[in-house]
Amino acid sequence: MRIIAGEKKGHRIAAPKGLTTRPTSDFVRETAFNLIGPVDGATVLDLFAGSGALGLEALSRGAARATFVDSDREACRTINANLDKLKLNATVLCQDALRALSTDRNTYDLVLADPPYDYVALDRLAPHLKRVLAPDGLVVYQTDARTEPEVEGLHVRTSRKYGSARLTLFEA
Repeated sequence: MRIIAGEKKGHRIAAPKGLTTRPTSDFVRETAFNLIGPVDGATVLDLFAGSGALGLEALSRGAARATFVDSDREACRTINANLDKLKLNATVLCQDALRALSTDRNTYDLVLADPPYDYVALDRLAPHLKRVLAPDGLVVYQTDARTEPEVEGLHVRTSRKYGSARLTLFEA
């Protein structure tokens, strides 16, 4: 995997070992950021971060600050290694996404969520997503192509399929 655009364009990043992480492909990340638009100065929350590829891409493209959340220790080590390699500064929380969201008092311009495709707790995440999202912010939620997620209190800006993945963008 590599960073697609921005200051760190072309730099390779690592992914956690094993089968518990499904890294977002370069194509899907590029497409996501084409849909998102400029992220200059944005505050970013990367939930279910895995390798951190989505949040790292945002930082490379000019985001001011990023917080990465993943419950897997190997994923957290990988995110920290990628941050060190790219010489980027960010916060890494090694905890469950629901727990992290329930205690977070920050607001974010961009929330990136790429949970396991069998994740069933979106209804429990939804109130927290709405609360941490800045008034003009976006939530980018990745699912398998067959799933059309809904987040109560947020409106779908667009939902598109790319192979086996679906990207759904929500706004307040």
